[in-house]
Amino acid sequence: MLNKLKQFKDIRTRAKDLQNELSKETSEGSAAWGKIKVVVDGVQKIKSVSIDPSLASDIKAIENGVAEAANDAMQKIQRTVASKMRDMGGSDLAKDMQDLLGKK
Repeated sequence: MLNKLKQFKDIRTRAKDLQNELSKETSEGSAAWGKIKVVVDGVQKIKSVSIDPSLASDIKAIENGVAEAANDAMQKIQRTVASKMRDMGGSDLAKDMQDLLGKK
């Protein structure tokens, strides 16, 4: 029992380390010919949104552009995260968790 608890604690620590590393990664998505930019981090939180003032009078373009830029940034960061997780042993972490829970 104590061994399982130690394994769980180790897995939890590795997961936190992985999340901390991923939060340092960022990706920028853009839309409307670069006039709208969205930056997301590796845990998929939006860090910033930038809108060129020339779009101020076109609310629909802003709405569509923000959605497009956010989706673009999310796609890019997902690729970065997948690569980073491979490099940091993220798939090993998932396997270890399954093993600990007795799921194959």
